[in-house]
Amino acid sequence: MNLDRSSARIAFLGLGKMGLPMASRLVAAGWTVAGFDPSPAAADAFAAAGGRAAPSARDAAEGAGVVVTMLPDGRAVRAVLVGPDGVAGHLAPGAIAIDMSSSAPVGTRELADDLAALNVVLLDAPVSGGVRRAVDGTLAIMVGGDATTAAAVRPLLDCLGASIFETGPIGSGHAMKALNNYVSAAGLTAACEALRIGARFGLDPELMTDILNVSTGRNNATEVKLKPFVIPKAYASGFSMALMAKDLRTADDLARHEGIPAPLSRTIASLWQDALDELGTEADHTAIDAFLATRPARE
Repeated sequence: MNLDRSSARIAFLGLGKMGLPMASRLVAAGWTVAGFDPSPAAADAFAAAGGRAAPSARDAAEGAGVVVTMLPDGRAVRAVLVGPDGVAGHLAPGAIAIDMSSSAPVGTRELADDLAALNVVLLDAPVSGGVRRAVDGTLAIMVGGDATTAAAVRPLLDCLGASIFETGPIGSGHAMKALNNYVSAAGLTAACEALRIGARFGLDPELMTDILNVSTGRNNATEVKLKPFVIPKAYASGFSMALMAKDLRTADDLARHEGIPAPLSRTIASLWQDALDELGTEADHTAIDAFLATRPARE
């Protein structure tokens, strides 16, 4: 049985750069959505989009059949769902929780067990694509958890994403998201290093990018990040270095948990943590290029 948008009540917790356009798309598609974010500006923006800006997470969740979380990490998700002021006990019986944050997969499995004891079913459904694709509803969504529950919420997910993948058991969506961002960060790091080496030798960075994009070095960074953000040193893609560093730690922790040797994962995670420590939490993730410029030359 699929959700009926004419009667289903949705609580959307987290109206940040990604959450706000996602929740607003649900409202525009005819869903009844109560949203909460501690930022008054975010709440006002959601109200302007036609949603109900709730005064608290508990108020947003009261009697809702579905609660969607789009928060910084799994600790924040756990706190808002099952913490001392958690909302899980205020949802409708048999409610569904959809964690669309980038959370740690092992913690997601533990949270699913805790929610099951409260008669709430958890799906993990992290997204990829950035703010632009959140706005136009073309995100890639990786859904882990019970297949019947995933089918039930498919009409809601279809409003948010153009590519929806069922990845397997609970936690598998979060695992896939962390691994995707590891591959993305590795590609961006390599691309930035290549441009710096080539420029020092006398190659034009824009020409290098054009060549990479019709050659085997092509990746997401060469296609969508180098010319608008890295080469002009704009460093304003809209995705923070803090979130990328967190996802890289998650990927490396997953490798450790599974006992898989992953030396490049460890190196990339360490490098990006160093960049975060140096540049601060407000830095855009494309500023990894600026960090690389400060590294001493090899002997």
